[in-house]
Amino acid sequence: MSASDLTELDNRVLLICEQNEAGISDAQLSSVLPDVDKSDRVVSINNLLKTGKLSLLQSGKILLYKVKSQSENVPGGDNQEKLLYQIISAAGNKGIWVRDIRYKCNLMLTQVNKILKSLESKNLVKSLKSVSAGKKKLYMLYDLTPDRSVTGGAFYSDQEFESEFVDVLTNQCYRFLQNKAEDAQGQKSDPLTVQNASFASGEDMCHYISALGISKVQLTVDDMEMVLNALIYDGKVEKTLDAQHRSLYRAVTSPVNSVSMAKVPCGVCPVSHECEIGGTISPTTCPYLNDWLQF
Repeated sequence: MSASDLTELDNRVLLICEQNEAGISDAQLSSVLPDVDKSDRVVSINNLLKTGKLSLLQSGKILLYKVKSQSENVPGGDNQEKLLYQIISAAGNKGIWVRDIRYKCNLMLTQVNKILKSLESKNLVKSLKSVSAGKKKLYMLYDLTPDRSVTGGAFYSDQEFESEFVDVLTNQCYRFLQNKAEDAQGQKSDPLTVQNASFASGEDMCHYISALGISKVQLTVDDMEMVLNALIYDGKVEKTLDAQHRSLYRAVTSPVNSVSMAKVPCGVCPVSHECEIGGTISPTTCPYLNDWLQF
């Protein structure tokens, strides 16, 4: 059996074991995999046991194969380490604060810090700062990519809002839509056709910005739509939906020379949905909004 065939069989066996949380016997596994030769099945099971993905249990006189829980994979960890690992794992890629870890494990802060330091030294968990609370650490599993609500996404660097970068994107997006509207006008067609030809999608904008090469990070359609929404707040762009419920945008001429809302950090803030007066994230304590108001 080739390495690729073994990997595919390993994945099939793991999936079957995951669907049988209490464990599955060799006879049951054989009945579920009638197309797999016994010798190949044995090689796969031994490989999964060796790599620590399966554990072997005994129920009466029957041996059962069971998928190892994440906490069981903590090398050399005691029960407290395994408990904290489970708590951090459950938080996913949004992470969890030390305060919440303490609340869930009911341990002293000194104990929690000691265990966290041990898990970090084993490269099982990592600590990082969130844009919503730069002075506090949160923890997540070592191999996870942080959610954009933690890092701030493409518009933040080292927990700092990149206002100049957002300004450049805003100007380029608006210029693109203006050019598209001018090209549509040049067709000298009926007004409805001209209007429809003026619209562009977030995907179109993403391809355009990518081709310009002005961004060092890979921007997504969601990133571009956040910029376009800021232009909508400024009265420079309007939005509609096509038959497939896809968002489309076009440049419009604002009758009022309003203050540029495109520069307001709220327009591209990844945690704006959590912002409220009196909350942990609040407009009254937001340093980015305060800087903008002073500007």
